[in-house]
Amino acid sequence: MHFGVRDAPETDTAARLGADADVRLVQLVKRYGAVTAVDGVSVDIARGEFFTLLGPSGSGKTTTLRLIAGFELPDDGRVELGGVDVTHHPPYARDVNTVFQDYALFPHMTVQDNVEYGLRIRKVDRAERRRRAGEALEMVSLSGYGARKPAQLSGGQRQRVALARAIVNRPRLLLLDEPLGALDLKLRQGMQVELKRIQGDVGITFIYVTHDQEEALTMSDRLAVFDNGQIVQVGAPAEVYERPANTFVAGFVGVSNMLERDGRRFTVRPEKIRILDAGESAPGDHVEPGTIADVAYAGMVTRYVVALDAGGELQVVRQNLETSSADALEQRGRKVHVAWRPQQTYAIEDGPPEQEEA
Repeated sequence: MHFGVRDAPETDTAARLGADADVRLVQLVKRYGAVTAVDGVSVDIARGEFFTLLGPSGSGKTTTLRLIAGFELPDDGRVELGGVDVTHHPPYARDVNTVFQDYALFPHMTVQDNVEYGLRIRKVDRAERRRRAGEALEMVSLSGYGARKPAQLSGGQRQRVALARAIVNRPRLLLLDEPLGALDLKLRQGMQVELKRIQGDVGITFIYVTHDQEEALTMSDRLAVFDNGQIVQVGAPAEVYERPANTFVAGFVGVSNMLERDGRRFTVRPEKIRILDAGESAPGDHVEPGTIADVAYAGMVTRYVVALDAGGELQVVRQNLETSSADALEQRGRKVHVAWRPQQTYAIEDGPPEQEEA
């Protein structure tokens, strides 16, 4: 196999940032005793961007969010908002609001009063408060719910109220700390679409923290992948998924197969691999023989594990166009050939990823 270096394409967002970044983090460091939670994090985020901090628990993403909000002070580095150094400003002096997973609504207040609360603190007059709160509730599809108490709402509705309360002040920046984590899968998926729509409507810069790779890929304009307190890759969802910078990104963002051939390690995604039908040829593709070691029927798709004759295993995803669960499960133990295009395979080494060439 031959691997040739090809640079990842620069995103439009990254290209236009320069001195116009809405949020700039410069070599942020945060320690808790002997533990370095954030270790030299630097990134620029554009005005109006939906930017996600993605990583496993303990990777530093939530601590980074707290440093931006002002809930924590860094041991080194700085935070800039709109070109202004706010590193040592308290939270109330930053034009930032935060939405938490637990909603943090006042249970004794109505929905209307919850949304108006920040405006009351700012001494906005009553008529203007009601008008702006009504607009915010309409934006999150909760018009007519103003008289209810939080206990009378579903989890998804309470999260919408928390979002309306956060955007009613029209902050420069909205921080969202795993806001959908407490919702069930179907509701969470619906809220992903809603959050992206709302962000587009209000035009506020969103910085979103999650450990859910699908969530990050679905919603983000760009995302930063965290590992051990550091950002290991920044890019558009397709860039990060298709061109993982290292082994960690390849394994964490989606499912990725790692193989070693001729002393070179590379990755290929399960959906890029085909199980060849009997007599089917694959001109130009890389083809290897193997045995189906395991099968998992998942409704729309079936996931196969193929043990390769040359060593290693591949996960392969195949759509169930005309396949029943019985048909799929009968494939276990069958000798097969798998194929993939060389250009969809990427070398994993230290430094930038390399794309395999035919």
